[in-house]
Amino acid sequence: MRIKIVLVFAAAITVAFKVFAEGGHVAVSDDVIAHQRENLEKNTSGRGFGPQSPRDIDSVAGNNSFFGGSAPNYTSMNLCNIHFHKNAEHKGGEFTIYAGNGDGSGYQSGYKYSGNLSRSELVPLDQEVCGSPHGGLQSGDTIEVHYVHSSARIKPGPTLGACLHEDIKNPQLRVETQVYVLVNDSNALDFTKLTAHDERGGFQQALGIPNNTGTPIQYSGSTTGPGYNEKGSPFLVTWSVRPKVAKVNVASVGEWCKGNVFNEDHAHGVRNLIQNLKLLSKIEN
Repeated sequence: MRIKIVLVFAAAITVAFKVFAEGGHVAVSDDVIAHQRENLEKNTSGRGFGPQSPRDIDSVAGNNSFFGGSAPNYTSMNLCNIHFHKNAEHKGGEFTIYAGNGDGSGYQSGYKYSGNLSRSELVPLDQEVCGSPHGGLQSGDTIEVHYVHSSARIKPGPTLGACLHEDIKNPQLRVETQVYVLVNDSNALDFTKLTAHDERGGFQQALGIPNNTGTPIQYSGSTTGPGYNEKGSPFLVTWSVRPKVAKVNVASVGEWCKGNVFNEDHAHGVRNLIQNLKLLSKIEN
């Protein structure tokens, strides 16, 4: 009986530690993530799926040779959607710290900024911004922003559906990607300016994408999000992922969440990093 009590107590301590480590959220075990990866393998093997995302941009390895053609430069496409994920979905560059397994559904997982922030930059706001049932954002958090572009003649709007058009069932898609770290600094970048958009040269354009965060790593992949942790995404996407992190004023992110044409008011979850080489394309650049 005493041994049983000790084991129960030890298990309770382990759970409590996991809750503490994840900021009040219970983290799933490595076995859960491994099971999701096994199901992804089973549900994609031999079915002709193209390369998947997200990936480690510092590794060029990949055995998926399916090639749907690279999408044009984003300046020759139409911006269709902007959204962001809490923690980076991709790994590499200046975002390499694993946030943990999270809840198994894409929240409290992903990768964090691996650089240093000052004490003043880390001072928390009075309340979290962009709140949701999965938690909001605060100073020191990392986000990965996806500027999604389409070859279809569309205008910016909510969800991936804004990137599609009834006249074109399979438009080319490109995602310009920038990872930001949120800081309590009014002199840092303004998120409303980073997400500004308008028509330029006949195309809907994102006007605020940083041009000083390193040469983007371009590769062939897919759409992301935790809904694809155990199944393949059928959408082909050309990705451009900038390796350096930019600092953005956390308060300005909160203002953006209060109202935008994309109806975005919270951070999305992340998809497990793709490690199966059969589901990764080789990075050529």
